[in-house]
Amino acid sequence: MDARDIAAQFDLGAGARLSAGPVAQGRQGAVWRLETSDGRWAVKVLFQPVGEDEVRPATLFHEAAHAAGVPTPRVRRTATGTVFARVGEAQVRVYEWKDLKECDPGLDPALVGEVVAAVHQVPWTEDGPVHPWYREPVGPDRWDELVGQLSAAGAPFAGRLAALRDELVALESWLEPPTALRTCHRDLWADNVLPTADGGLCVIDWENSGPADPSQELACVLFDFTRTDPGRARALTSAYRQAGGPGDVSRRGHFAMLIAQLGHITEIAATDWLHPNARNRRREDSAAWIGEVLDEPHTRVLLDGLLLAATAADSHDR
Repeated sequence: MDARDIAAQFDLGAGARLSAGPVAQGRQGAVWRLETSDGRWAVKVLFQPVGEDEVRPATLFHEAAHAAGVPTPRVRRTATGTVFARVGEAQVRVYEWKDLKECDPGLDPALVGEVVAAVHQVPWTEDGPVHPWYREPVGPDRWDELVGQLSAAGAPFAGRLAALRDELVALESWLEPPTALRTCHRDLWADNVLPTADGGLCVIDWENSGPADPSQELACVLFDFTRTDPGRARALTSAYRQAGGPGDVSRRGHFAMLIAQLGHITEIAATDWLHPNARNRRREDSAAWIGEVLDEPHTRVLLDGLLLAATAADSHDR
C-alpha cells in the first residue's frame, strides 16, 4: 500500500508513513498504523471486499456512538465522504488511532457495565429484521451431521464436540425471539472492549452493528467478562443498571443471542476445518477458533449461575 495515497484520499496530512506490518489482525481484516503530520491513524485493510451500502448503517451508528460520548475511535471518512477507499489492490478504511492494550476478560466489571450501558443508550435505531445469526438455532440434525463428518475426517476436536452435542441442543431450547429492539453493537466480546493505556476502555469493530435486544446483548457481555464468578456478574449488572442501561438479564431466554452466536461460530469453525477456504486457510486456525467454545463451554449450569447473580443484583439495586 502507498501511505501517501491513503493520506491523500482521507485528507490526513503530509509525511505519511505506514508501520512495517499489521499491528493487529482479526477475521475480517488487518490493521496498520499510519503516521502523518496530522497525527496517527488506524488503517483497516479488509480481507474480502465490502460494498459501501453494506457498512453505511453500522458506520452511522458508530458515528452516533462517538458523538454520544461512547469511548470509541472516531471514523475518518474520505475527502468525498465515503467510508472505503481503494489503495492499490486493497480496500481500506481509517479510524482515529487509540493506544490499546491486550484483550482482557478480567477487566473491571463495573467499567464494562458502564460502557455497555452507554452503547445501549446511543440515540440511534435502525429498522429491519434481526439477522438469523443472532436468533436461529443450528439444530440437532446439523449438529449430528457435523459430528459425523468431523469424526470421519479425524478432526482432533471431534470427540469433544460429540460430547457437547446434547448440551448444545438443550441450550437451543432456550431460544426466544428478541424484543425491545434497538441498534446494538452485536460483537461486544472481550476482544472488542479493550483497555486503553490511560486506564479506560475503548469499544472497537462496529461493523456487525444492527438490530438486537439489549438484554440479550448484555447476557453475552456477562458471559464473556464474568463466566463463573457471581461477584463479577453482580458488579457488572449493577454498574450497567446504575448507568441507565435499558436491558436486564432476568430469564433464560435472554441468553438466546449468546446461544445462537456461539452455535453458529462453532458450526462455521467446524465447517472451515472440513473445507479450508479464504477465511481460514489453515486447519490449525479453525481448530483454535472452535476451541474457544469447547475449552469453556456455555453450559446450562454456567448460564443459570449467571442468571441467578444478575437477578440478585437487579433485586438489590431496585
